[in-house]
Amino acid sequence: MTAPDEEAFARVDGWIARHLLPADPALEAVLKANHKAGLPAIDVSPLLGAFLGLMCQLVGARRVLEIGTLGGYSTIAMAKALPADGHVVTLELNARHAEVARANFARADVVRKVDLRVGAALDLLPGLVDEGHAFDLAFIDADKANYDAYYERCLALVRPGGAIALDNMLWNGAVADPAKQDEDTAALRALNRKIRDDRRVACSLVPIGDGLMLCRKRP
Repeated sequence: MTAPDEEAFARVDGWIARHLLPADPALEAVLKANHKAGLPAIDVSPLLGAFLGLMCQLVGARRVLEIGTLGGYSTIAMAKALPADGHVVTLELNARHAEVARANFARADVVRKVDLRVGAALDLLPGLVDEGHAFDLAFIDADKANYDAYYERCLALVRPGGAIALDNMLWNGAVADPAKQDEDTAALRALNRKIRDDRRVACSLVPIGDGLMLCRKRP
């Protein structure tokens, strides 16, 4: 992607945010708290947060699984969109990130809707299977090398007709650049191909943010 393209994308993205998104003090406070705590500035964008909330409502979600909490911005965006009895189970590897997220959940008044579990997702996900969860929506936004493994486990945990969303599937355009052959890019490129050919799901790669792959688990 050329520099002018990036500038044009940023202008359009900013215009959409200003004209489409209402002010949300709770979510704005999350970004400020995450910055103050020194967390990496890799939260989902406000536009993607709003899109995830809409996705929750479109699938009638009551149970959501999230892999990769960070400071809880996306968690809160989804939790706020759920009905009163809805829940988000969110998995975070980094204990410091989880600590910041818990404080953000309290300020946003979504504690009762969030089940935050700390540890490696591949260690925690089998426990969710054992507990008999059937999620309406799963959102994956974590380490890219394990995306394929997360996708497979989410397929086992999401109900038929439910949805899986995977962030960063364009990887800042790297997946379309043959010169990019690093491990993360190769993993995402391979997963894009795999999902395209996976008869277990219907899919579409939406160019929002850094590319959001949407999958519907076939009944």
